[in-house]
Amino acid sequence: MPDDPRTERTRARLRGALLEECASRPLDEVSVAALVRRAGVGRATFYLHYADLEALSVDACAEIVREAVDALHAWRGVPDPAAPPPALTAFFDRLPQHAGLYRTLLRPGGGGPLGLVLHQELRARSRAERTLAGAPEPDLIATAVTATFAGILADWLHGLIEATPAGIAGRVWRLLIALHRAPGPDWT
Repeated sequence: MPDDPRTERTRARLRGALLEECASRPLDEVSVAALVRRAGVGRATFYLHYADLEALSVDACAEIVREAVDALHAWRGVPDPAAPPPALTAFFDRLPQHAGLYRTLLRPGGGGPLGLVLHQELRARSRAERTLAGAPEPDLIATAVTATFAGILADWLHGLIEATPAGIAGRVWRLLIALHRAPGPDWT
């Protein structure tokens, strides 16, 4: 039952235990036994909620995806390329705390299990907002925005792009504004 508060409490305990375990070691060194001990639940309870550690990890990190999507859409009016939304900078500021886990789930270029979740949620939100605004090419631009953001986020986490959290927030913000302002292609 997804609405059962006991289910959500158990899942929250497992997510919290995973983040605590991954604070001191990489995901591939975390065992289900250590995780359930830390969470105070039985092994069977773990498998009742998650197929494996990767499924739990993606669930635990899904909040970062929601934060990313919200941060990218945290502005109203005409976006200022010189000033990313504070929520976007705050998002990048929080990432280093669990960067090792995010790097495991979000591969360079934006792939991996967390990249898939990011792609689905960000693309859907971008497409819906462009469609609502009557902007051209909602599918094309939503895909471009999603690929750009996921790729930059992943490459920054993997050290392929050097920048401070504020620096990367500003750079990605300017790129995304440019994508949104690009005229739709003339297919005729």
